[in-house]
Amino acid sequence: MSLTRKIRGLCTEKNITIAELEREIGLSNGQIRRWGSVSPKAENLQKVADYFQVTTDYLLDRSNQKYWELTAKDEKSIQKRLEELMSDISTADGLAFSKESGALSEDTRELLLLSMETALRIAKQAAKEKFTPKKNRK
Repeated sequence: MSLTRKIRGLCTEKNITIAELEREIGLSNGQIRRWGSVSPKAENLQKVADYFQVTTDYLLDRSNQKYWELTAKDEKSIQKRLEELMSDISTADGLAFSKESGALSEDTRELLLLSMETALRIAKQAAKEKFTPKKNRK
């Protein structure tokens, strides 16, 4: 898929036009359309990637990895933190409502676990994006 088609698809997902994108990130009018015949400057391509929170390799069709992926080390860290959080919650005063209603039901515990895992994954990905030096980004 061409770069301009990929960007057009991301704009559609975000419900904006390419012209709105260009204005938002400070590109001249029609510049992205011209990328169909000329290569963009690296810093302009990075602006688009940052706006959509995708990798430049994804935009250039070098990778199917749209967003930052978590490593095995990240997964292990998430699981460890999740166990710590669940251990804290399982104590008698871990949740404000636990004294009145007793222990968490298995369904409630599972939903809480899934919610916390999702939150930890999102936080880990955001941290990776924020703290990965530009020279090491794909």
